Amino acid sequence: MSIKLVAIDLDGTLLNSQHQISPAVKEAVSLANQKGVHIILASGRPYLGIKPYLEELGLNTVNNYCISNNGSVIHQAYDGSHLAENLLDFADYQYFEELSRNIGVHLHALADNTMFTANRHISHYTVQDAYLTNTPLVYCPASEMEPTLGFTKIMMIDHPEKLDIGISYIPENAFENYSLVKTSPYYLEIANKTSSKGAALQIICEKLGITPDKVMSIGDQNNDIQMLQYASVSVAMGNADEHIRKMVKFVTETNENEGVAVAINKFINTELPHIKTI
Repeated sequence: MSIKLVAIDLDGTLLNSQHQISPAVKEAVSLANQKGVHIILASGRPYLGIKPYLEELGLNTVNNYCISNNGSVIHQAYDGSHLAENLLDFADYQYFEELSRNIGVHLHALADNTMFTANRHISHYTVQDAYLTNTPLVYCPASEMEPTLGFTKIMMIDHPEKLDIGISYIPENAFENYSLVKTSPYYLEIANKTSSKGAALQIICEKLGITPDKVMSIGDQNNDIQMLQYASVSVAMGNADEHIRKMVKFVTETNENEGVAVAINKFINTELPHIKTI
């Protein structure tokens, strides 16, 4: 089996609970990249939240790519410019901003590498997300938003119990017309219906002339499902939910136990001695 491209989720996958890349994971990724294997970081984060890890792994080079906002944007890794994008418009933002108020949950939206919220009482989950992803946070009433903005994603965020109650009140047609994915107990991420990490990965592979049988994907959450389905070698983290682990071909160690390194060393860096296998 000759893997030519590895797509890797960030949070819960590449990164440990301290939001760091362990030395073993960094070594495994770097060695695979030195062998000519394309490494694609694919995250729900905006580009600014991916950039530090691209730099740390030496992936911020010309003709390398990354996937942000759950597939809404494909970036040139070295400068963040858009290779492809699939955005929500201002009418979409208005719809979900009003809906969030009606169902009683907080909301923020990503546009132009900026996080916007119209909530005067800003959720601490919004503040946390802005901090973790290195994204400027701006309070802006919906009536003052620039109507020409395109949004990479919109997020309903709140305490898990409150968010779940709110989700139960979302109209069925919203699920039919948009991509709504719960990526943590306190995040519901909303994107263009045709956006996904899998669709973005397919675009990159076609550009590079790489077929799915040469692709490995590694992830742990619902927003990784299409990416895992696209790859012939699908790997779930040991910390992934059970339904994710059941749908893949292989399950590796957890993100705390360097599961990405274990998977890459097994399928690509086969000459390295590694005790753990999957």
